[in-house]
Amino acid sequence: MLLDLRPEQSPSFENFVTGQNTELVARLARLPDPGVCDQIYVWGPPGSGRSHLLRATLAAAQARQRPTCLIEAATLGEHQAEIPNGLLIIDDVDALSAAGQITLFRTFNTARLIGLALLLSGPLPPLGLQAALREDLRTRIGSTMIYQVQALSDAEKAAALRQQGLNRGMNLDEHLIDYLLRHGRRDLPSLLGVLDALDRASLAQQRPLTLPLLREILQTSLELDDEPGTV
Repeated sequence: MLLDLRPEQSPSFENFVTGQNTELVARLARLPDPGVCDQIYVWGPPGSGRSHLLRATLAAAQARQRPTCLIEAATLGEHQAEIPNGLLIIDDVDALSAAGQITLFRTFNTARLIGLALLLSGPLPPLGLQAALREDLRTRIGSTMIYQVQALSDAEKAAALRQQGLNRGMNLDEHLIDYLLRHGRRDLPSLLGVLDALDRASLAQQRPLTLPLLREILQTSLELDDEPGTV
């Protein structure tokens, strides 16, 4: 029996592949500092890395002992959103309930008075949230510092796969990386998931890292995606 004893990496700024997001990462890295009361909205499609960045900011704030809370948008109306001298992080603001939208709007009104920093995220720019949010809240979000998570180029994805392979002790042939980029899903989390599955299959089956094995992993991934109820 093979046991995978590698510790799972927690989201951090260090293990985020920055690409063209240098300014965004630098801004978020300053957000946990005491006294910083910035209001930031980060947007990008699923798999873009925005949730990773939010959790990296949370980890940095906890390390600096700044009071911080990450709340699921759908449950915001059930929580007290004010954290004096702290940081409030909300992912997927498009999923806010009516009560949650009221809570967040009120929080905007008092945030600077109590020294509260805000970090919000969603799948679309503020203008694209018209159908999901009440207008006064959407306008408030539109007045924050807005950053789009820029997609990685294929060269940057290849470099990330290469580095992750080295971290796992995998000798990845360039043909494998090229094939994965051409036939795998385009977002980096999915590509890294395939890489992890390839590593486990190679160890479990005592097979070298080859294109036939990679094809089997990708085919299995496609079959799982096609199962009823699979997102």
